[in-house]
Amino acid sequence: MGDEPLLPSWRAGATRSQVVDFLEAADGIPHERKVAVFDNDGTLWCEKPRYTQMDFFVWALRHAVEDRPALKAVPEYAAVLEQDAGEIENIGLDRIALALVALFEGVEPEIFENEVRRFFDETRHPDTGLRYDQMLYKPMLELMRELEHRGFTSCIVTGGGTEFVRAISRRVYGVEQERVVGTLVDYVVIQRDGNPVLVRTGRPHGGEANEGEAKISNIQMGLGRRPSLAAGNSPGDADMLEHTNSLDGPSLALLVNHDDADREYAYQSVAGTFDAEEAVEATASRLGWTQISMRDDWSTVFDR
Repeated sequence: MGDEPLLPSWRAGATRSQVVDFLEAADGIPHERKVAVFDNDGTLWCEKPRYTQMDFFVWALRHAVEDRPALKAVPEYAAVLEQDAGEIENIGLDRIALALVALFEGVEPEIFENEVRRFFDETRHPDTGLRYDQMLYKPMLELMRELEHRGFTSCIVTGGGTEFVRAISRRVYGVEQERVVGTLVDYVVIQRDGNPVLVRTGRPHGGEANEGEAKISNIQMGLGRRPSLAAGNSPGDADMLEHTNSLDGPSLALLVNHDDADREYAYQSVAGTFDAEEAVEATASRLGWTQISMRDDWSTVFDR
């Protein structure tokens, strides 16, 4: 890419070499396979101390109760507003999540997207004071740009809400909305002043999150092309990574390991909707994926 060094935020070592080897093999990859898919939370942006989308819904709830005080009496909302961890656990995260999604039931998709963008403009990460869209991993953005320079189509395949990520994907990542695959909500068409209007429901489409095997089938349904590179950070991404890694010809499965307590957080990633049989790092070692140590392999973490 001009006179710029290749992947400048990646430190020299085995991990960077494996990534560069894949990039140099890109000329041998057929056009239809020049697709790269990236998980979002914990792979492209920070997912701690809470998922960004969860903070958005809490922000939206606090605004909603100003106009609709009766919402405070709903047990799920009361537990969130009071930050009552014990009551949240008693109610269950599934019920909490569905209740928060229902805040936007009956809302047109354009209005929802505008609220998402307003959240990013108005709020800050609780630990760093940065805007949430400044908590992006610079090395992954460099990789995405380099892939696109070599003819790849970069896509986001997330367990988060499709519409939430689509609202900011172009601004934040340069990824068009139609290249975002995530957990969908159902829509219905209503009549308003004699015109058909599309509005959100409070139901997840298909009744499941975009994690595990669902990522593979949703890539096919949403993108129609099997990727040659997949990047993730949790057991929820494992099926997607192995589906990519099992291709004939050049392929790359990348796992981001969060082991940098000084510049980010140190933790073992887990799936959001199921319990994995083994740690994802063990899966990666067993299946031969390329593992990224945030501490050792990245000279810079955030794209500030």
